[in-house]
Amino acid sequence: MAGHLAYMGFRTRLWNRSPERIENISDRGGIDLEGVIEGFGSVDLATSSMEDAIDGADVIMVVVPAVGHRFVAKECARYIKRDQIVVLNPGRTFGALEFLRTLKEEKAHLPTVAETQTFIYVSRHTDPSRARIMQIKNSVPLAAIPSHKTPMVLNAVRKAFPEFVAGTNVLETSLDNIGAIFHPTLTLLNASRIESTHGDFEYYLEGVSPSTARILEAADSERVALGTALGVHLHTAREWLYLAYSSAGRTLYDAIQSTPGYKGVRAPSTLTHRYILEDVPMSLVPMISLGRMLGVPTPTLSSLVHLASAIHSRDFTAEGRTVESLGLKGMSVKDIRMLFVRGLS
Repeated sequence: MAGHLAYMGFRTRLWNRSPERIENISDRGGIDLEGVIEGFGSVDLATSSMEDAIDGADVIMVVVPAVGHRFVAKECARYIKRDQIVVLNPGRTFGALEFLRTLKEEKAHLPTVAETQTFIYVSRHTDPSRARIMQIKNSVPLAAIPSHKTPMVLNAVRKAFPEFVAGTNVLETSLDNIGAIFHPTLTLLNASRIESTHGDFEYYLEGVSPSTARILEAADSERVALGTALGVHLHTAREWLYLAYSSAGRTLYDAIQSTPGYKGVRAPSTLTHRYILEDVPMSLVPMISLGRMLGVPTPTLSSLVHLASAIHSRDFTAEGRTVESLGLKGMSVKDIRMLFVRGLS
């Protein structure tokens, strides 16, 4: 994203907590882009200083795994200003709420915080200063807390990314989170193949069979049922593929196989990967936790969390976002909806 923004002519600074990760970019002055975007993006600064990175920035794009959202919020807290915009790319499930709550705990100024439903790119980081963009998605919903600030955020970010469209609220962007369904499910169901081949296969085109697609659909139906309980219309995974990639198909399997952007996307080389370490605690766990509170059964999602915890000998439920950690425990559906409409009090 930093390379693409710079390539398009926007003044861009890149932050990473680890200086060695950005040393090459700093030395070269930017990032090489390949794929659907070919060129070089000259960044103004690549730094591990949060103060230098966000000082005076109009928009702060947070592009880290969701397990890092709380850390980034804490790092920003001393320097963030009320007139700045923060966008989580993506929020996974309730990332914007966690980010705002963390800033409030740190007694920081509260900026406008928004999240996207998914990452705008199908992309891979190929070496320390090179990124490959396979596809830019057709449309990606974005919503802010409180929801009435969504148009203001869109007005700022659509100058660079016209693909961003208005989500109804953060409930929608958080629960219309297809990565939560695709990533951990396919990784777990292909665990043996990933370990035996070190991921040497096409993740979506070879990793999805008619049988695994039916499990994807079962998990997806529980996500959609949770949205219904909250009065939020969510897209099924098959509908989302059509909206994001124009991929049509009679079944989810057919739609995945007809997605051009998935061609060449390789599987993870290891099970120690964000598709489990991020998506399970930061997406599946909060969905299950909220479902339990609202009486929505989530047997397939719960099975995936159990398998992931067994593989990694970790309790992802204890580590993840829950109604308790998000401040949602005991709230009615009306209270939850009003929280995202009105924002934190």
